[in-house]
Amino acid sequence: MNLNQMPMAEFDHSGVTISYFDQPPKAEVTAQTTPILLIHGFASSAHVNWVYPSWVKTLTEAGYRVIALDNRGHGGSEKLYDPEAYFAAKMAEDSRGLLDHLSIDEAHVMGYSMGARLTAFLALAHPARVRTAVFGGLGMGMIRGVGASQPIVDALLADDPDQITDDVGKRFRLFADATKSDRKALAACMVSTRQLVSETEIAKLQPPSLVAVGTKDDISGSGEQLSGLIPGSKYLEIPGRDHQLAVGDKVFKAGVLEFLAQN
Repeated sequence: MNLNQMPMAEFDHSGVTISYFDQPPKAEVTAQTTPILLIHGFASSAHVNWVYPSWVKTLTEAGYRVIALDNRGHGGSEKLYDPEAYFAAKMAEDSRGLLDHLSIDEAHVMGYSMGARLTAFLALAHPARVRTAVFGGLGMGMIRGVGASQPIVDALLADDPDQITDDVGKRFRLFADATKSDRKALAACMVSTRQLVSETEIAKLQPPSLVAVGTKDDISGSGEQLSGLIPGSKYLEIPGRDHQLAVGDKVFKAGVLEFLAQN
């Protein structure tokens, strides 16, 4: 199968249609007993975040069954325009619903950026379902925030992208256009999804955790500081990578494989 054209399935979760794929490990490798669920970042999709940067290839070749969903409002999943549909805890339940749909009791879970935030909400609400948690591309921004949302909302809804003056807003608009996203749905998502996790809550995380952030990432906040708040967690520095480029980095992949093998 061409992983760049991976077929997607759908399931209904609380009235919302969620698109996903479920890829078995390579036949020639020894299969791992625990699958891994991947949760992508804002304005991305399962393909953009995990297939194109070769994560699915890397993980299936290491023996993992790989499952990934398009978050609501993204990719092939249903587009909603009410900001209340995008609270982080509600979006995290879509991932839990997918595990239920596939009759999976426990999975490794890896999220990137917004997906890392959703991974935290999932692990806090359903610790028995999360074997390990990988928080990629999000550090102390999970606790303190990652900047104002309104400039990004304005950039997503702007009629003329050339008139956008906010640098971060412009970057998200360019990414949304590149991924051919529904910008109105993304704007609704941006209004609500950046709910914070308190230091008290993050300290309650039970699964073994890995925090991985690029050294040039100016969005996520300190990954090392976040790791210091999570009992027993490990920190992985992704050298020379910004928020966009860290996701496919070989150091990130090697670090995740090592972490999974240890747990």
